[in-house]
Amino acid sequence: MIGRPPLLATVLLAALAGSALPAAGQATAADDAALVSRARAIHQRVITLDTHVDINPANFTRERNYTRRLETQVDLPKMEEGGLDAAFFIVYVGQEDDFTAAGYRQAYEEAIAKFAAIHRLADTLASRRIGLATTARDVRRIAASGRKVALIGVENGYPVGQDITRVREFYDLGARYMSLAHNGHSQLSDSNTGERDGVWTWNGLSPLGKQVIAEMNRVGIMVDISHPSKASMMQSVSLSQAPIIASHSAVRALCDHSRNLDDEQLLALKDNGGVVQIVAFNSYVKTPPPPSAARTEGLAALRGEFGLPAGRGGRGAFAALSEEQRAEYQRRMAALDEQHPPPPRATVSDFVDHIDYAVKLIGIDHVGISSDFDGGGGVEGWSDASETFNVTLELVRRGYTEDQIAQLWSGNLLRVMEQVEQVAQRLQAASE
Repeated sequence: MIGRPPLLATVLLAALAGSALPAAGQATAADDAALVSRARAIHQRVITLDTHVDINPANFTRERNYTRRLETQVDLPKMEEGGLDAAFFIVYVGQEDDFTAAGYRQAYEEAIAKFAAIHRLADTLASRRIGLATTARDVRRIAASGRKVALIGVENGYPVGQDITRVREFYDLGARYMSLAHNGHSQLSDSNTGERDGVWTWNGLSPLGKQVIAEMNRVGIMVDISHPSKASMMQSVSLSQAPIIASHSAVRALCDHSRNLDDEQLLALKDNGGVVQIVAFNSYVKTPPPPSAARTEGLAALRGEFGLPAGRGGRGAFAALSEEQRAEYQRRMAALDEQHPPPPRATVSDFVDHIDYAVKLIGIDHVGISSDFDGGGGVEGWSDASETFNVTLELVRRGYTEDQIAQLWSGNLLRVMEQVEQVAQRLQAASE
């Protein structure tokens, strides 16, 4: 924060002006106004990139799409209002418990539909407002043109099935990162969720998963370790010839959740040259107190009535509801929140605590920012894309420089993208 002038200088200035000294509160307000103004200027100059935003193909049609202000946490009006320049839109697909040809086929078809939706937005529905980037250079070029930037990440390698050629197919469709598992073990990797019951399928990566990592290195897709287990993550670090990323995870030392990374994992990520994209997901940022019994019962009844699974999750089931059903569910949910309020949410300040911790442990070069918007993400103060500036403001309050803020928002992730591109070029040249 900008410091106050020395008291003697203030007294002299006030005397010369023939007026009394300003109250202490007025001086603080002036300081805050200057800080906010400086933060806004920085926010406008840096490229702000969020590495994890979930989508529903129903919001990528001519009748209903991101050119309008929707009830989603991210759309083009909110990105423009909040100064969010770029986002990885996510090809997320759930999975069957057993690994079957039918399950793989359905997941693949759902994945292709999401790829098509993102292309439709950038190529047809809003080509003058957003462009699809497949390289770090594309990101900078499109942002410089004044348009927003779309990138594509794949959350869960399950749609690959047993066909490793789909890795190249997904790359050709624009995928630039992929995680090998989600919440549940896949045919490629164990998931972090194995911590709940101590049951593991592969004790890390499967044999096919190891081949998939090699193929991702070869074609130029970043390896994302946010959802896979710790053993899978550590094996990925050892196997990958390119830096890896955690696309949306936080710090386990501050919030003990299986989705977060412990210090050993963070240090391994640093040694690998990768980056952890700290996620503004309430329950990953701050361990919430338990909700009231009345809220728990009401939420279970509401989710049961709409056919949604108990607890968190169920994105696929929610997306399957009609627009009218989703609207009614949200109306009822708001009424439940009013009658039985949820526990206090984590704040932007709590979120930046995780950034601070990671920066101190592994250095500014290995830390970035993500939201998991429309997939459960959001904290008080950054609840949708329109509030993106508040993250930059908090970073400025904590003394981060413009260059450091540029690194956190996009520079580190784009550096990893470029290195992954270079590794792919080298591997392809060596195989010719």
